[in-house]
Amino acid sequence: MARKRFKAPKVSTVIGKDTEITGDVSFEGGLHLDGKVVGNVSGRVEGKSSVTVSEQGVVEGDVQVDVLILNGTVVGDVYAGERVELASQARVTGTVYYRLLEMAMGAEVNGQLVHSEDKEPRMLGYDGEGDEQRDEPGKD
Repeated sequence: MARKRFKAPKVSTVIGKDTEITGDVSFEGGLHLDGKVVGNVSGRVEGKSSVTVSEQGVVEGDVQVDVLILNGTVVGDVYAGERVELASQARVTGTVYYRLLEMAMGAEVNGQLVHSEDKEPRMLGYDGEGDEQRDEPGKD
């Protein structure tokens, strides 16, 4: 079975190495990060989205995209609708939700790896099921 070669969306946004953004970043297409984002990074739902984080790039927040190519640092959870590529310098402190995962020797994940075939990965933890209204004693 031949594997289909992945082609990342064209990079339309670049955050340079001496740039720090405080706040959430929402984008469409490709984002290349050499700097630092203190906030969540998310691709818009309408289109394909990919983030490439270089070895000097840092995200302190959650990342939610179709494709993540990481050689830098993410302190937060990663939600990848399609694939995650962790290069040798990649460091993730948080849970990685993925459909396809490629991890090079030297990459670190300090958290959980959660495989999901769902397009929208579900978060771990409380899901609200089984939370029926209980009758309190003394009330009808």
